[in-house]
Amino acid sequence: MQDIQLGRSDLKVSPICLGTMTFGEQVNEADAHAMLSRALERGVYFWDTAEMYSVPARAETFGATETIIGNWFRANPGKRDQVVLASKVAGPSRGMPWVREGKGMTAADIVASCDASLRRLQTDVIDLYQIHWPERHVPAFGNLYYDPKKETSETTIREQLEALAGLAKAGKIRHVGLSNETPYGVHEFVRLAEQHGLPRVASVQNAYCLINRSWENGLDETCDRLGVSLLAYSPLAFGLLTGKYDESGITGPNAPKEARIAGYESVRKQRWGRPESLVGAKRYNQLARDHRMTPAALALAFCYTKWQVASTIIGVRTMAQLEEDLNVWGTQLSEDLLREIDAIRWELRDPAQ
Repeated sequence: MQDIQLGRSDLKVSPICLGTMTFGEQVNEADAHAMLSRALERGVYFWDTAEMYSVPARAETFGATETIIGNWFRANPGKRDQVVLASKVAGPSRGMPWVREGKGMTAADIVASCDASLRRLQTDVIDLYQIHWPERHVPAFGNLYYDPKKETSETTIREQLEALAGLAKAGKIRHVGLSNETPYGVHEFVRLAEQHGLPRVASVQNAYCLINRSWENGLDETCDRLGVSLLAYSPLAFGLLTGKYDESGITGPNAPKEARIAGYESVRKQRWGRPESLVGAKRYNQLARDHRMTPAALALAFCYTKWQVASTIIGVRTMAQLEEDLNVWGTQLSEDLLREIDAIRWELRDPAQ
């Protein structure tokens, strides 16, 4: 795997990123440490976390993932310099008062969250510090429509950038990124950064997979022209694109209870739990089998090879899943297969948008 440059920054990352939101909930600390070590051995040195992790978010596991990663750094002296570490400051509460009491994400919130993450991660600096979701009211996490009547934002984008600039000046962060953003948000963050000499966003972390290609309807042009990279999360659609739910569905006696959608009601209420999402996933999974591929291989190869994607974030529950995901690297999809993928999308669009 060759290094990938993020946006117009000088930050280089591996084209596969280890997502860690399962650590502390579905993955215990010992297993998580083994996965971190194995990922690094195999060249995956770009790791992503967030202050609100583990997922599903609970007060009892708030910050657990960062703590586990920090303990790995402590147990492996000298390895921190081999890792590009990304974390995120949570946006407005979204029903999680244990993350933040206020409804917004003030400049003081950003600084306090960063300081707390640094303590948990047991590091002096975060290489890529991202805003997990906008403070603005935007259609994200499966919500389709923008409604200006619901706007309650308290902090301007410029104020957010100034807070991030202060963290960068203090040496606490190196680069900044966004997540779950819109074309407007990306444009404004870049415009204001260039206008006022503030940190320029290097990347946007948004959902991107076979059943959610909404990135390709506006954000791809925005980020290509502005020089901002996509970090694609949920390439396997929370497991729907592995085929594990094809026969059982996401509920019922034969559904894999250890998996996220089947195991957590809060996840089933999200876009991944929609009946339409499973219908779409099953079409792509069968397409993979028709081409003598596993469903996961098709879904991952799709992300690994798309020009829109700089780095694909994989989330795993077991070491076997980690190895399987990494082994897909290098798989190429034929032009005929890509046309068949596009034909399904034309019919079903983006059911997990």
